[in-house]
Amino acid sequence: MSVHVAERPRVTLAALAEKKALGEPIVMVTAYDFPGAQVAEAAGVDMVLVGDSGAMTVLGYDSTVPVSVDEMIMLTRAVRRGLRTPVLVADLPFGSYEVSDEQAVATAQRFVKETGCDAVKIERGGTSVARARAIVAAGIPVVGHVGLTPQTATALGGYRAQGRTAEAALALCESAVALQAAGCSLIVVEAVPGEVTAQLMPLLDVPVIGIGAGPAADGQVLVFHDLLGMYEGGAARFVKRYADLRTAAIEGVAAYADEVRTRAYPAPEHGYGMPAGEAERLRELLARR
Repeated sequence: MSVHVAERPRVTLAALAEKKALGEPIVMVTAYDFPGAQVAEAAGVDMVLVGDSGAMTVLGYDSTVPVSVDEMIMLTRAVRRGLRTPVLVADLPFGSYEVSDEQAVATAQRFVKETGCDAVKIERGGTSVARARAIVAAGIPVVGHVGLTPQTATALGGYRAQGRTAEAALALCESAVALQAAGCSLIVVEAVPGEVTAQLMPLLDVPVIGIGAGPAADGQVLVFHDLLGMYEGGAARFVKRYADLRTAAIEGVAAYADEVRTRAYPAPEHGYGMPAGEAERLRELLARR
């Protein structure tokens, strides 16, 4: 089925709130470059997150922690150029907002001015609640993030589900409510039991986007490279792969390499010719040299 993106109105944060009110699921994916943004646009998603997961998926780092503000801005600008309709959210990387409200506001302002993103995302509750409040007060929409927060995965015991005891789940819910009270426009909930999300939903008026958090959330987000099967190795339990692009890419490049080595490529139809008589004239000119 073709998607006529030109006919789709631009999605706004207000439109996402309306979707929540109407019970319409919200679709969010990550993207990290211009082609990925074009795919998300054509597919008709509601939101695109330039996640710091790009540190691993496209920049080759071992975790999200090393990625810099400059690198995240570069990725977000590339996505912005390929995106027209969905809401664009940019992750503030580790170390760029935690020190003070002033640092958080300055970083968020730089992202908005240099990338054109519609909102920024920060992780955790705790002091991040104050940072969210300061950024919102500066006029910049904020997306909160609770549960498994990759920037502090080591402190959480690694990349594992959070909120699996009643006490841990309560703390998670309190963080989400505090982020909403600070003015966050949406909350991402990652890698928590579905029962926790279901009990969190009545506490929140803003849209909740789940990733490995069960079906009760207002919407879902997956990493672009996860859902398209673009890399080798296992994926998190909550990932469903909708394509196997890595295998297709390897097969395509291998077929190309084979044809180059057997001189099957390029064939005559892949080249350019000279007008009649020009090749002979070239031979004569070269002979005179």
